[in-house]
Amino acid sequence: MTQRFDWPADRPFTIAIDGPASSGKSTIGARLAADLELPFLDTGLLYRAVGKAVGETRIEDAAAAARAARSLDPTALDDPALHNETVGALASRVAVMPEVRQALLAWQRDFAARPGGAVLVGRDIGSHVCPAAPCKIFITATVEARAARRFEQLRALDDGVIHSAVLAELRRRDARDAARAIAPLVTPDDALVLDTTSLDVAATLEAARGFILERAARCR
Repeated sequence: MTQRFDWPADRPFTIAIDGPASSGKSTIGARLAADLELPFLDTGLLYRAVGKAVGETRIEDAAAAARAARSLDPTALDDPALHNETVGALASRVAVMPEVRQALLAWQRDFAARPGGAVLVGRDIGSHVCPAAPCKIFITATVEARAARRFEQLRALDDGVIHSAVLAELRRRDARDAARAIAPLVTPDDALVLDTTSLDVAATLEAARGFILERAARCR
């Protein structure tokens, strides 16, 4: 019998899942949240929604991006258009803006503090948004493996997608994420690191779930 996630309904338990673009963290986070019956937030969608709101013509306008972040409607996160590659590139550009990150910080922390637990996925959840989270997981993979996965996803939507362009864009995103002044992408010292280059979804889920249950038992 599979062990249940047993945590008091009146206490927060933040599960912070981070990693670079296309590492599989959103898939893993969503599956874990469903399995553990916890609310789920893919924080990358916040930045995608901001990027989409400002658009290519105003993407360098930090003030406009910050205004879009402060007025963000949570229902905007359900927009299927947020998942296309163009919006992803815009999200990566607004994500380096300190004004945008600050505008979204309280929103994310409030979600993480929900009683009973919550799963958050992003680039800086365990390192910056919720540094005291009792459970941190960092999901990664080589940029080549991530580009191959992303290429297959995009090719299903657009036959004209080019693998080399996908790889180049991921490398640009990695560089921006690692070099930004506020909350760069780093691996928290106390995080479980899962390299999905050669680890399938089932094995990744099993390892992550076991770690979460162990941390919950230890923190009770």
